[in-house]
Amino acid sequence: MKILVTGATGYIGGAVVDALKRAGHQVVGLARSDDARNKLTQRGVQAVTGDLADTAGLAALVKDLDAVVWTATTNSEAVDAPAVAAVLDALKGTDKTFVYTSGVWVHGDTRGNVVNEETPLSAAALVAWRPAVEQRTLGTPGVRGIVIRPGIVYGKGAGIPTLLTSSVKDHGAARYMGTGENHWPVVFVEDLADLYVRAVEKAPAGTVLVAVQGPSVKVKDVAAAASEGAGAGGKTVAWPLEEARKQFGAFADALVLDQQFSAQHAQKLLGWTPKGPGIIDELRSGSYARR
Repeated sequence: MKILVTGATGYIGGAVVDALKRAGHQVVGLARSDDARNKLTQRGVQAVTGDLADTAGLAALVKDLDAVVWTATTNSEAVDAPAVAAVLDALKGTDKTFVYTSGVWVHGDTRGNVVNEETPLSAAALVAWRPAVEQRTLGTPGVRGIVIRPGIVYGKGAGIPTLLTSSVKDHGAARYMGTGENHWPVVFVEDLADLYVRAVEKAPAGTVLVAVQGPSVKVKDVAAAASEGAGAGGKTVAWPLEEARKQFGAFADALVLDQQFSAQHAQKLLGWTPKGPGIIDELRSGSYARR
């Protein structure tokens, strides 16, 4: 398949590009800048110039493609929603594939319950606009729409866990927001990329997939592992939510959600079996650890 990946030089998008290439697909990466274009070209990926703010330009790019995998985000409804809508309108009636990257934060706090794709949504304020984009993805006529909701992504020494590892430099301990008693649902970046490949190749239209790896992990434990890997001996320190909000706003509220999920749907439907290291080991001695 000839597949356009938006966010192709990003954390998730870059891993998806590599996984799709390994699976034998022809990958085209959306590049907003010359630097992004050069990065893609150096990796042997065809680059096309585009910007999420240029909806007409995005729509024109998709006519010769078999699928679009959307991993890009500006975290702004004003930009993201019209961009997705323009591409879906361009694909309408073609029976081509569109995979949209949402996230587990659209479920809000699960209050100690293990939930799945069928659980009613109660989106965190930061992503309150995303359920509508999901519905547009799933409801556009003549489009094989698929939604993936990743947990907190880790691996390759990048992503949200770096907030913990980098805090050691300033505080001599890994600093977590809130009480640390909440649980993060997590997924290893390469396992997540594998799920995208399986979704593109096999998932029926209308599929929603929660992408998490094993049981959720208590944030205090994640922070302790980050501290160990960063050479701080497991020392951690709490950052009161009220103070964290002053710097991070609604992002802080998302990070203190207590969430637990089942990924059985992805496992049964697509045979997805995550194989990567757990987040605790990855922080202690893997890609995040001080060398």
